[in-house]
Amino acid sequence: MGPLQNTLDYPYQASKFKRSGLADWLELYFHDHGFLRIAFHNLYQIDKNMWRSNQPSPKQIEIAHKNLGIKTILNLRGPRESGGWQLEAEACDKMGIELVNFRVRSRAAPEKEMLLKLPELFSSIQHPTLLHCKSGADRAGLMSALYVLMVMKQPAIEALKQLSFKYLHVKQAKTGILDAFIASYIPFDSQGMEFMRWVEEVYEPEKLAQEFKAQPLATRFVDSILKRE
Repeated sequence: MGPLQNTLDYPYQASKFKRSGLADWLELYFHDHGFLRIAFHNLYQIDKNMWRSNQPSPKQIEIAHKNLGIKTILNLRGPRESGGWQLEAEACDKMGIELVNFRVRSRAAPEKEMLLKLPELFSSIQHPTLLHCKSGADRAGLMSALYVLMVMKQPAIEALKQLSFKYLHVKQAKTGILDAFIASYIPFDSQGMEFMRWVEEVYEPEKLAQEFKAQPLATRFVDSILKRE
């Protein structure tokens, strides 16, 4: 299966997979700050079936396939025309890895439409899986937390640990709305309400967005210095 044939992007954006060239490598390492990730991969194992990391280079994809047995890469940045995505798609095609594109936002309350697609997503992918965003901190943290909740069936308080400074996630910035999202489910989790039922019947993204307040200095650090997406 080619890398564009199993796209679950939200919202869907068509991208054309092509063979990479020098411009793609330059874009990956400079425009996408790939040079900062040459040695630091922010790679962690969640359970026997799932790993999380920052944006992998083609070489890191090859190593993950060889050493970890990765069969699926879950790209949380969505399909793009950028050099980094083209190189990722080409590497997955070469290794026989299924590339699933599922776009997640890092500075907004998770959309219900995206959340309602998760049962299908988690049940359809082959394992072991590597999920990633750009830095492996925010979107990767949210999806890891959702995996812990929905697949591993762990309590929300345990899932919240996936959004931690250990992974370079800064909860005081705008990205902290992801922590607030998981935390808002904790009281209902304690009462035994299943997560997807809570999403459908209780969760209000607009209300969460209105109530969450980020710290300006932390936001400036994440956006201007770390240059997160």
